[in-house]
Amino acid sequence: MGMFSFIKEAGEKLFGIGIGKAQAAEPATAAPSANQVAALNQTAAQAIATYIESMKLNVEGLDITFDGATETVTVAGIAPDQATREKVVLCCGNVANVTTVNDMMTVTAPEPESQWYTVVKGDNLSKISKAFYGTPNKYPQIFEANKPMLTHPDKIYPGQVLRIPAA
Repeated sequence: MGMFSFIKEAGEKLFGIGIGKAQAAEPATAAPSANQVAALNQTAAQAIATYIESMKLNVEGLDITFDGATETVTVAGIAPDQATREKVVLCCGNVANVTTVNDMMTVTAPEPESQWYTVVKGDNLSKISKAFYGTPNKYPQIFEANKPMLTHPDKIYPGQVLRIPAA
């Protein structure tokens, strides 16, 4: 799939203080060592991997890395289908302090890729359904395509990226 952009301020708050750009507020003399930066990046990557596992998205050989300097997650592994692959990318990108996801995954059973949509203020799934499918009544299709990350059709937020499957 390649590289995907996300909004840094939107998403799950998985990282503790000191991961990502939070260190920029520290005085220049207190710059973290290379070992500290590597440990923070590894902690962030593990938090994302745990989040993916909590969504019950099974990817064989899942490998997550995080680079706090570029706010980039790289994800690799073998997804059983295109939907799982896309959901894993969304789990990685819809995290606060992540701006880019480098998708290096492969798929066991390839299918056409979904479209992507970034939620803006005032959106709801019916409005998004109308824009993509011509009718607001297909919002359950968008909701189902984004489960388990979405737990309720009304719980979307500006900056969140959603999968929009083909009609």
